[in-house]
Amino acid sequence: MTDIASAPARARRNVLILILAQAFLGAQMPMIFTIGGLAGQMLAPNACLATLPISMIVLGSMMTAPWLSPFMQRHGRRAGFILGALAGALGAVIGAAALAKGSFLGFLIGAWITGIYMSAQGFYRFAAADTTSGDFRPKAISYVMAGGLVSALVGPQLVKVTAEAMAIPFLGTYVTIVAINLLGAILFLGLDIPRPAAIQSGAGAPPRRARRDILKEPRIAVAIICAMVAYALMNLVMTSTPLAVVGCGFETSDAADIVSSHVIAMFLPSFFTGHLIARFGVERIIALGLALLAGAGAVALAGVELENFFVALVLLGLGWNFGFIGATAMLTAATPEAEKGLVQGLNDMIVFSGVTVASLASGGLMNCAGGSAIEGWNMVNLAMAPFLALAGGALIWLWLGPGSDTGPRKGATSRR
Repeated sequence: MTDIASAPARARRNVLILILAQAFLGAQMPMIFTIGGLAGQMLAPNACLATLPISMIVLGSMMTAPWLSPFMQRHGRRAGFILGALAGALGAVIGAAALAKGSFLGFLIGAWITGIYMSAQGFYRFAAADTTSGDFRPKAISYVMAGGLVSALVGPQLVKVTAEAMAIPFLGTYVTIVAINLLGAILFLGLDIPRPAAIQSGAGAPPRRARRDILKEPRIAVAIICAMVAYALMNLVMTSTPLAVVGCGFETSDAADIVSSHVIAMFLPSFFTGHLIARFGVERIIALGLALLAGAGAVALAGVELENFFVALVLLGLGWNFGFIGATAMLTAATPEAEKGLVQGLNDMIVFSGVTVASLASGGLMNCAGGSAIEGWNMVNLAMAPFLALAGGALIWLWLGPGSDTGPRKGATSRR
């Protein structure tokens, strides 16, 4: 991480704060994704709705992105990130109260509010690019994502300690998440990202494009498609994993270890993903990510031993890292400064729309598409194929299309 040490003081400070936020505040996401489906299964009136709480988190994130990005455009990143952390605390408080009362509806409401935090966390990667430039920009994005490695190690271990710490299962976990958000919000007081200049309007101002016109730009469209597919498929499989592991006769602690290895694989490559993008081009890194996601599905379909779960989830995490970070780098390089807030909000709205559908489908495929946990798990992994074909086709179209500026060493910083 010598690039950080040599970066300008403001950029270095902001990147380090965002890494810490990703590490500390981000620990709540593997915690929630480990127990969300199990808690939902405990509270839901129908097993097919077990993963609905996780779907509500993603739905909340999807609905938040279109207004949170313009909010930060007006009031700054600091205000948006503190708001997200406070929403995470509130969602966990409501979730804890719902567990205590046995209320599935209350648990869903708390999950939806938690989605506001999830949306805010998604903008950490964009904030990393705000005060950086050149080849350091994709590396800064990558380093901030690498902060998730700590959350991958800490989150599942906290689940082991807290899941049965109180009489009501998982209540201790949600109390811990409240504390994480309240303490983590303090980090953002040190963030030094200037508010963007107000967008000009009236005579002499550059014309503002409509959303449909933005989506017609090939690099933006393909970046959004690849980000959506990478994130949605990761969520589809990860959401079902604890249910599949326990359903195949293993323990909740086994599920926590598997999720931990998965989240480590999601974030560990981030120390060098940015360097790979700068060297080989963003398109090749995204393609590698899609190939790894396909490999994850193949390993999962090959058997339901613990080794299969571990290897499949590690490949799933690696595929997400290369696919999602690559798509983020492509998007930031293709977006004019004046449209940054609009495009980032539009991107996350579309991405999390896909993730919402995936998380909703995950529980249905896992619990209701077959007669056993094994059959449900197989259906989850088979569902990946058409979406991988969509993203792969879009990437090939971009690579071969007329006017393409892609090449073996281009893509991450070729446009501003």
